[in-house]
Amino acid sequence: MQKAERALISLTDKDGCAAFAGALAGLGIELLSTGGTAGVLRAAGLRVVEISDFTGFPEMLDGRVKTLHPKVHGGILFRRDNAEHQRQCLDNGILPIDIVAVNLYAFRETVADPACTLDNAVEHIDIGGPTLLRAAAKNFHDVTVIVDPADYPQVLAELKDKGHTELETRFRLARKVFALTSAYDAAIGQWLDRLDPASLPGCRD
Repeated sequence: MQKAERALISLTDKDGCAAFAGALAGLGIELLSTGGTAGVLRAAGLRVVEISDFTGFPEMLDGRVKTLHPKVHGGILFRRDNAEHQRQCLDNGILPIDIVAVNLYAFRETVADPACTLDNAVEHIDIGGPTLLRAAAKNFHDVTVIVDPADYPQVLAELKDKGHTELETRFRLARKVFALTSAYDAAIGQWLDRLDPASLPGCRD
């Protein structure tokens, strides 16, 4: 397996992220990030490439569309051992993203507030985060995906030792992702089930 070149870090829980990203940068890994996470990393003195600069396409729709772009998902999903995938990435300027560290909008915490409105709850349904996580977890043969800061030390230790993580580690982390995203979607579905459709505001054209 080739040495990791590039990491995408976009976190709601920023605990330890600057130290983790700093260690990645120290290994020569380029850092991609978005919004508040990019600000935290820059404040720590790290060089960060904004996703909008990486893709050449601006964040839009009040942040609803940030990472949903072929240069991001192609970079995560292409199989490194597939010559046709490599050719298509080369033809389309898609660079590899080897590490994805993402956690999700705090939906459960948001709807636990009795004052939470429907609009506020809906805006805390994460779209880009689960999509990134699922893409990276699907391609665990080539990509390391991290949803839990407790996994930072092992990932860093393996990267320092070999330049990449072990397949067993990537598989364990991928399983963690699917457990998280399934529970996240279940929480959204359960909350929506409690709503009375008759109480919803009128349809928006």
